[in-house]
Amino acid sequence: MRQIVLDTETTGLETSQDHRIIEIGCVELLNRKLTGNHYHQYINPQREVDEGAFQVHGISDEFLADKPVFEKVAGEFLEFVRGAELVIHNAPFDVGFLNHEFGKLAETFGKLEDHCNIVDSLVLARQKHPGQKNNLDALCKRYTVDNSQRDLHGALLDAEILADVYLAMTGGQVDLMFSGRASDSSEPGDSGIRRLAAERPRLQVIRAGSEELDRHQQKLAEISKASDNKCLWLNDIAPQ
Repeated sequence: MRQIVLDTETTGLETSQDHRIIEIGCVELLNRKLTGNHYHQYINPQREVDEGAFQVHGISDEFLADKPVFEKVAGEFLEFVRGAELVIHNAPFDVGFLNHEFGKLAETFGKLEDHCNIVDSLVLARQKHPGQKNNLDALCKRYTVDNSQRDLHGALLDAEILADVYLAMTGGQVDLMFSGRASDSSEPGDSGIRRLAAERPRLQVIRAGSEELDRHQQKLAEISKASDNKCLWLNDIAPQ
């Protein structure tokens, strides 16, 4: 199963005011494993970025001035996502903006939904955690996903973080290190997450030598003496 976790940044909040996409970030999952394959593109929106949007993502008009317009990248973007299941947080926003961009082009691409299935991770989070905050920062805290680098929003970084959150929220790639913290958690479903290399070396097995075994037996003898011969680990003492 091929999934693409997607995020965008825009000049503002409303397509009705002809706001445009300025950044697309995607990361690929294959059978629920991160492949390292991604798509990332800044886009010249051919209009100014609203001040409020700039405060969120920090992408300026000057930075975007020499970037390609959406028409130049539409084909390669669709080629990357075509046939995949798209995972998007608050999907109507990003899908609405992408369809707004496709609608401006002379070439007929149709809508994003014509090329991909779409999963809204915000809907999934609300079903799993009703009545709680379910924005990306809140989910990172709930699933102990590191978002310390997220001072400003960025499409590729947010897509990478969302991929970790989505895998944790839907039961995949969780950290199995039993740290004892789960019992102290105030949030249901808390779990750590870390990315594991696809190819890992076999674990080395180190067996105790004869000297270490002798010391172990001596320690057990001391425990037995202190416990009135109730050390169950000694070979010559049977459980009571």
